[in-house]
Amino acid sequence: MKSPASITITEVSVGEALGPIEYDERGPGPGVDQGGLGMTRGDRVDMKLSLAMPREALSVPVIRRVVGDALRGLGVAEDCVADVLVAASEACTNVVQHARAGAEFEVAGWVDHGSCVLRIKDWGRGPRRPAPRTELGDLSESGRGIRIMRALVDDLSIDAGPDRGTVVHLRKRLTWQDGALVRRLERQLARSAG
Repeated sequence: MKSPASITITEVSVGEALGPIEYDERGPGPGVDQGGLGMTRGDRVDMKLSLAMPREALSVPVIRRVVGDALRGLGVAEDCVADVLVAASEACTNVVQHARAGAEFEVAGWVDHGSCVLRIKDWGRGPRRPAPRTELGDLSESGRGIRIMRALVDDLSIDAGPDRGTVVHLRKRLTWQDGALVRRLERQLARSAG
C-alpha cells in the first residue's frame, strides 16, 4: 500500500501579521484582509511550503497546483509564476523518470526577499553524464530539461551523490502584479520616505 502524499504549507506571513495557512484538496484556507494590515518599513512577504509526494507522474500536477496557487495568492505576476512552474515540472519529471523505484520525493519552497526558492530532493543516483551528441543535436531529449530550467530561473544547482540522492535548487527573482501586497507596501514606503 502506498503512503498518502503529504502537503504542508508551514507559513505564509507578512512580517508578523499573518499566521499559517491551511491547505487541503479545495485549496488555501480563508483569505486574510491584507489591506488593513499596519505595514511599516522592513515588512516583507514570506512563504514556506513542504510537500512529500509519491514518485508518480500524477504528483507533478499536484505540485504545480500548490506552488502556483501559493505564488498567485501572494500576487506574483503570471508570467513569473509560469516560469517557476515549468522549471519545477522539469525537475519533478526528472525525479519521476530517474529516481529509485517506489521512493517518495520532497519539494520544499519559500519566498523571501523577492525570490522564490524551490528544493526538489529525491533518493536517486543523480543525473547521468549525457551521451555524446548524435546527429540529432538540439533535438536530443537528454539534458533538455536542465537547459529549460536554466533558461527560466536565475539560479540552478544540482547536488547529487550515490548515498544521498539528488537535490535540485531553483531560485527565481519574482515580479509582482500591480495590485499585489508587495506593490502596495512599496507605494506606502515611497510616500513615507518622500
